[in-house]
Amino acid sequence: MSKSNSQGRGGRTKSGKPRAGTGGKGRDRLEGKGPTPPAHLRPGHPAQRRAEASARAASRGGTRRAGRPDSVDEPRKPGAAAGAAPGGGGRSAGKAAAERRGEAPGGRARGAGDAAEVVAGRNAVLEALRAGVPAAALYAAPRRDADDRVREAVDLAAAAGVPMIEAGRAGLDRLTGGSVHQGLALRVRPYDYAAAEDLTDRALAAGVPALIVALDGVTDPRNLGAVVRSAAAFGGHGVLVPGRRSARVTAGAWKASAGALARVPVAQAPNLARALAAYQQAGLFVVGLDAGGDTPVTDLAVAGSPLVIVVGSEGRGLSRLVEERCDVLARIPMAADTESLNAGVAAGIALHAVAAARAAGAW
Repeated sequence: MSKSNSQGRGGRTKSGKPRAGTGGKGRDRLEGKGPTPPAHLRPGHPAQRRAEASARAASRGGTRRAGRPDSVDEPRKPGAAAGAAPGGGGRSAGKAAAERRGEAPGGRARGAGDAAEVVAGRNAVLEALRAGVPAAALYAAPRRDADDRVREAVDLAAAAGVPMIEAGRAGLDRLTGGSVHQGLALRVRPYDYAAAEDLTDRALAAGVPALIVALDGVTDPRNLGAVVRSAAAFGGHGVLVPGRRSARVTAGAWKASAGALARVPVAQAPNLARALAAYQQAGLFVVGLDAGGDTPVTDLAVAGSPLVIVVGSEGRGLSRLVEERCDVLARIPMAADTESLNAGVAAGIALHAVAAARAAGAW
């Protein structure tokens, strides 16, 4: 007779003898595991992943990147397989998701080097749509309170041809990285940066001396948007930014430009000093704005020539290598008790001075 048939369900065998004990084996299974840890300490929990991302961003001195938009379901073409992109002929789901986010197969956004930005919150989304920010999709909760802001955002998105996707609260939380979204989020397309030589080509096509603004160490996207707006107002042909440690074209830059980013391109250069050297070889003069410059910006002898106006960061000014590359260091006359100007304001004053000199026909 087998052992399984000779033992009953109780603590004794069928013969009535007591069942042998385990000798303490497996006793630890009876002990409790203690209190449940908070969400941000549970491995794999979304709150724990957000906490780790915040810690990594804080250690780098930056801000936490918004959640990836592919965490929310997106519309698919009819007949698309679950493991391949629509019409992709067997491409992997990872590559398909990267293409939906506007990324190259290597994970880099085409032409930008940045991931798509997500704007969260009803006011922020509405302002971005009013500014004409190029958007990929508007995400909205299915049971949102239809106030005036939501209705206007939906109408503006429809007028701009931006698809609206319904997403649950959990999906919106993942999409916005845990930000307060109020049931509304907007995914902004990555900006397609121009090349440095594209800016001079625009001036050549227009038949006028080039007027370009280069930013050195300016990290606030709102300043970038303000500079682009001034360039559009005073005949600038574009804005050049370095590829690292510089402001990017974000939703904030679009709003600050008041739509000028749709008319004035922003170019990226891997190395700003080398890009300025290339401009000099092409016949452009490089004018750096510096509080200690010898020449007032209103008295530039080269105002009628092809120019690159270089604006440094507020407080630090121009970097050493960029300053050494400048042909002229110009100052903006100011009151004695004023230390420095915002980069956007300084660029606007310099552009106005050059535009006024060219309009006067002094050269």
